[in-house]
Amino acid sequence: MAAEMKQPPAYAIASVDHALRLATILQLEGGLSVADAAERLGVARSTAHRLLAMLVYRDFAAQDDTKVYRAGPVLELASHSRSTASRLRQAALPHLHRLVDELGESVNLTVRTGTTTRFIACAECRQALRVGSREGMVFPAHQTTAGLLLLAELTDEELDSTYAGADQAEVPDVDRLRRELAKVRRNGFALNQGRSERGVVAIGVPVRSPEGAAIAGLSVSMPSVRYDRGRLRPIITILSSAASVLEKDLHRE
Repeated sequence: MAAEMKQPPAYAIASVDHALRLATILQLEGGLSVADAAERLGVARSTAHRLLAMLVYRDFAAQDDTKVYRAGPVLELASHSRSTASRLRQAALPHLHRLVDELGESVNLTVRTGTTTRFIACAECRQALRVGSREGMVFPAHQTTAGLLLLAELTDEELDSTYAGADQAEVPDVDRLRRELAKVRRNGFALNQGRSERGVVAIGVPVRSPEGAAIAGLSVSMPSVRYDRGRLRPIITILSSAASVLEKDLHRE
């Protein structure tokens, strides 16, 4: 059975979860009013105000002259990190937004760590029925489009080593996975039809470092009801072009 997506802890603390979600929104999306925060979290405005006030107190947020809350000194410091993920995200965001305009669907940039993948940048489309942002979310690598692309870069020995120490609940059928990864290598892209979430189709291509190693997956996600197989090749061409430009941007850094 395929491993499920990352689950919350058994004794989750709602207020901590709310505060962390607000901090993430402030860092990744920008300004936020109390009303916006309350709507995003599904809580009362008074609760949202208290959460934001605590973030301000700990320098995770700051309030400007218009009473809008923005990322504070702590989050600003993190956003200027020169980590690989930070540089990737900063370089990719303009391309993601252009892809949304061109494809009309939500677009993601994802990296792999061991047996998991993390969505580090997302741009949502504006359609009422859409795949929402998964920024910050972690999934088993073999269940995601980018995960397949990045696992496909590994040799058989490296693949075995990657899953050797994994929790048994997270280990896929490795022989079957090898066959799937061989297909991804041949095609140069990954097509994910309901693999990580029922009713969602995703198509992705790799983003490569100056040395040619795949360091991320660039993908578009859409409700399966809007997927048209006749658009597969044009979508791959558009994604590949965007990945190539992103790679050039990274090379210039």
